[in-house]
Amino acid sequence: MGMAFTFISGAQKAFSVGWREAARPLLMDYVDRLGAEVVVGGTPSVERAQALTQRLPVTIAITGPQVNWRSHPDQVKPHWKRDRPRSADGDGPAWGDDQDWDGLLLRTTADGHRIEFGLNDAAFERRPKLIGFTLSVLLLLTLLAYLYVRRLLRPLDDIRQGAQRFGAGEFGQPIPVRRPQRPDELGQLATTINTMGHDIHQMLEAQRALLLAISHELRSPLTRARLNTELLPETDDIAAQREALLRDLAEMARLISDLLESERLAGRHKALHREPTDPFALAREVIDELAVTQSAASTIRLQAAPGLPTLPLDRIRVRLLLRNLLDNALRHSAGVPQPVELHIHPDATGGQGVLIEVRDHGPGVPEDQLPHLAQPFFRPDTARTRSAGGVGLGLYLCRLVALAHGGTFAVRNARPGLAVTVTLPGA
Repeated sequence: MGMAFTFISGAQKAFSVGWREAARPLLMDYVDRLGAEVVVGGTPSVERAQALTQRLPVTIAITGPQVNWRSHPDQVKPHWKRDRPRSADGDGPAWGDDQDWDGLLLRTTADGHRIEFGLNDAAFERRPKLIGFTLSVLLLLTLLAYLYVRRLLRPLDDIRQGAQRFGAGEFGQPIPVRRPQRPDELGQLATTINTMGHDIHQMLEAQRALLLAISHELRSPLTRARLNTELLPETDDIAAQREALLRDLAEMARLISDLLESERLAGRHKALHREPTDPFALAREVIDELAVTQSAASTIRLQAAPGLPTLPLDRIRVRLLLRNLLDNALRHSAGVPQPVELHIHPDATGGQGVLIEVRDHGPGVPEDQLPHLAQPFFRPDTARTRSAGGVGLGLYLCRLVALAHGGTFAVRNARPGLAVTVTLPGA
């Protein structure tokens, strides 16, 4: 602050000294020319003085033996001509005091008349009005320019929203193209992105149709293979191979069933058969069913808050969700002393829904692979590998079931283990 004050004071001092030295001669010469224009034959002319005040924003006062006239008799002495302190050294008048201004603006004619020039205050009082008008015009032009640029860039918002929809797999609503008959560069870009989205949609639909057709076609030969395997004699020499083949066939059957179910849930015309369901009772049924084929299921720790609401759910799909989550947790908790945990609580975010969390104490998943766990056929390259079983459709189906009910699906590392959280709304 001190340096800034010193700089400003010095600059002001230098400017004032420079003005005194440079502007004074120019001003005196200009006033001399004005005085010469007013005087005719050594005597001031009122007519010329009036013409000069009409042409320039100046005041003229003439006093003398023959002519006494003031162009603006009502104007008081301006503040810049009033008495001011003398200079600091006391040797002469300070710049701008009355004596100094008289030397600049006062002229004496040969016949003894005094002509004093000044500034017309009324002309400068009109200047704020002009400044206000100019600022208003500038603000209006700025607003119009903003609206025009906003209108030009509005297609960018449409393109951004369309790209977000395409990225989320929503291809039903293309990006609107303004003036399709004469599209500009942004219109051409929107058309190109729409074409790209249409091609991607067609490619994904073709892949889904192919996968669905293959799944349908495999059901018949798979059923025949399982039937033929079960008809094999149960002798000791082929019993192990027979059981292994039956397990593989059962896994293939589950894969096909999961593929068909995922297609039904991912389709546009998915239909849920909702009925009043007690989440706790349904979870207990699923655990009891798993305990028949997996002894570890009997150790699952089920914790439910009292007074859980009855929800309108598709029992078959939610049963599939719970079975897949628990089966996935059991497979990845093999050899771990801590049991799998299943928690059911009211949804704290509001409403009448419930929150379901299944946690295991296995090896967990790398953080960078968590967002991909709910993708079809995805399995992280860690200890949770093919040796633990599964084909990578379980969590994908769970996500589809949760979204079909209007809920949410989230996965996080529980350290140790993995925790999957599903919310199911009450309506």
